Amino acid sequence: MKKISYLWIFLFCFNIHNVYAEFLPSAQVLALNDLDVLQQAFSNGTSDIQVEGKGIVVKLLQDDTQGRKHQKFLLKLSSGQTVLIAHNIDLSTRIENLNIGDEVAFYGEYEWNNKGGVVHWTHHDPSGRHINGWLKHQGKTYQ
Repeated sequence: MKKISYLWIFLFCFNIHNVYAEFLPSAQVLALNDLDVLQQAFSNGTSDIQVEGKGIVVKLLQDDTQGRKHQKFLLKLSSGQTVLIAHNIDLSTRIENLNIGDEVAFYGEYEWNNKGGVVHWTHHDPSGRHINGWLKHQGKTYQ
């Protein structure tokens, strides 16, 4: 009987989370805005988590023009870890005048790779099914 009760509690909580998920992004950010989380995600091979942080541009890369276009650059975080930012410029505007040494803040989805990881979904979702992300550079927000 206990197993059935726990199952019902789990299913109830799961359904409540799904119903109210659109109201939870700020709580998720509060739990994941520490750069230590990015370090842990990299160390543990974790992907598909919303992260917020900032870093210094250490390398500007050529745009990815295969499929949807992405502006790409590497950020070095205060922890020393580097992450690739893949910013969809079909859905958002490009960061113009981006230079090595500039600070960029980000909010997006982290995907693990053996080089430090990728942050993408740094733009709005026109279909409304994904949490909107953003980049901030020199006082301007790009989404």
